[in-house]
Parts: sequence; C-alpha cells; structure tokens
Amino acid sequence: MTMAPDLRGAMRTFATGVCVATTYRDTPGGRRHDAVTVNSLGSISLDPPLVSLSFRKESAFLADLLETGRWVVSILPADARDVARRFAGPRASRFSEIAVLEAKPGERTGALVLDGASWLECALAEKFDLGDHTLVVGEVLATGHDRHAPALVFVHGGYHAVTDPRHVAGPGQWGEAL
Repeated sequence: MTMAPDLRGAMRTFATGVCVATTYRDTPGGRRHDAVTVNSLGSISLDPPLVSLSFRKESAFLADLLETGRWVVSILPADARDVARRFAGPRASRFSEIAVLEAKPGERTGALVLDGASWLECALAEKFDLGDHTLVVGEVLATGHDRHAPALVFVHGGYHAVTDPRHVAGPGQWGEAL
C-alpha cells in the first residue's frame, strides 16, 4: 500500500508572504466587499505584468472574484499579524471585520486597497481548475509599495517578521518572531 505524500507537512517549511485579497459583488443593496488572507500569490510574468492566486473551488470569495473579474492583493507588513488572522476566518466574520478595515477602493478596480507594504490591483486574465483549487491569473493594472516596510511571512504554522530584507537568516532563524 502506497502512502499519500504529506504535502501539507512538507509545505509548512516553505516561507510565504502573507497577503489579503479583496474583491466585491454588486448587489441590489449596493456593493458588498469581501477580504481573505492568502499566501498563494505568485509572480507569473513581467511583460505583460501577471500574478496568480489560488482558491478552493467552493470558495464564495472566488465566486465573487470571478463575477467581477477584479481584485486587489495587499501584501502585509510585519506589524499586520492581527489583520492576517482576522481575514483568515469564516466569511461571516470577515464581513464584520471589513466594516472597520482601514482601506480605500482602488482607482482601477474598485476593490479595497489596504494600507501596507505593497498592493496590486488586478483584472482577471485566465482561470484554471486544478485539483481541488482554481488558479486565477490577473493582469496587474496598478501597484504601490513601501520599500522600507518589514515583511510578514508565514512558515511552520506561524507568522514571522523579516525586519531587514538584507539579513540572511542562519539555521533555524526566521527574523523576529511576532
């Protein structure tokens, strides 16, 4: 009998940046925004500028994103651990958090841009159903960044700060733990 590979266990050792993706759905009652913490952001191409995100196929956030074809990815700075946790929960709790979120609608997409290390406004270019997820590829319409903002990363099941991007971590070190 062959055991299935422990992909989740193996990927826990891969440090990823932490982002909040935002999108919306226009309803008869007005625009309803949603936000979710993600760590699947990938840079695909510089010319044209393309990035990707991955969501569970049954995700209501994904359904809204596919409906509007617009979203923002806000890359979180090291001091935004609480923001990452608040938007990692169930959709119902995320809606109440959006009401107190410090954000403004992006000029190119209308999706919310969080104050943070950097952000990308995106328009849907492609989507691919792969396994139990859908990979969305977006053309980057606008960006902004703070070169001096320490980065928030997720590794070994927790959030960590990379306070100096020039710092090379030694064995077992991942910058300053939050």
